[in-house]
Amino acid sequence: MRLRTLIGALGLAVVFAGRALAQTYPAATDAPRTTDVARLRALAVEREIHERFKRGLDAEARADWAAAAPEFERIIALDPPEPKGSTARYDLAIARARSGDYAAARHLLGDALERDPGFTAAAANLVTVDVLAGDLAAARGAAERFVALAPASARARYERGIIALRAGDLATARTDFRALTAGDPAYAVAHYDLALTEIRSAQFDAAELELDRALALDPNYARARFALGTVLVRAGRKTEARAAFDRAARDAVDVTLRSLALDLRDRL
Repeated sequence: MRLRTLIGALGLAVVFAGRALAQTYPAATDAPRTTDVARLRALAVEREIHERFKRGLDAEARADWAAAAPEFERIIALDPPEPKGSTARYDLAIARARSGDYAAARHLLGDALERDPGFTAAAANLVTVDVLAGDLAAARGAAERFVALAPASARARYERGIIALRAGDLATARTDFRALTAGDPAYAVAHYDLALTEIRSAQFDAAELELDRALALDPNYARARFALGTVLVRAGRKTEARAAFDRAARDAVDVTLRSLALDLRDRL
């Protein structure tokens, strides 16, 4: 069904968020005067790590993943203490994922979490990487880990809910999206995703209610308007459905969504 294709296309926001530079990579300072060889070597390594973090992050800011990766690889080879060790693996994972090497990114994020089990950004992005890799089972496991690590995190709930919806675990999806709407009634996306869950459950009245809520919060929400059109078609309310598809087509930025909305509008 084309509706399911659109639902699946929503996916997860590909958000690769890092740790704050000032917190993780303190500014380099002038080396104290010393003649101790071991201390001088340690200071040189510390300065190299700082400089490589800076160059790597600058490259990532330019989306130059090929330039970023060697900087973080070198930091890992220098084996710095925490949190720099896990952070270097995390940043290298971002570069690998952005380059399409999801297997390497997954391995690096796993290593980062072993070194720092409370590294929520790594847990969050492991979910994203598993989804991009097409491994839904691994993504579900990663999502459960993320929720366990950050049970109050809206992103953790959202990602687990989306993956559960994709996997057909409608009970988990409903639980997560309802928690999001209860925590923030103005969260239009959560109302929309809860509506998709109700559509998959054949609870069309409940779906219409959630779509109306999403559209009240964001009247230009084309995907929600399109989904409302499909619900209205099922209810036999063709005139309202035609208007919904027409509005969805006008509001849609996605060319595919616009084309499908126009096609369904013209069929009614």
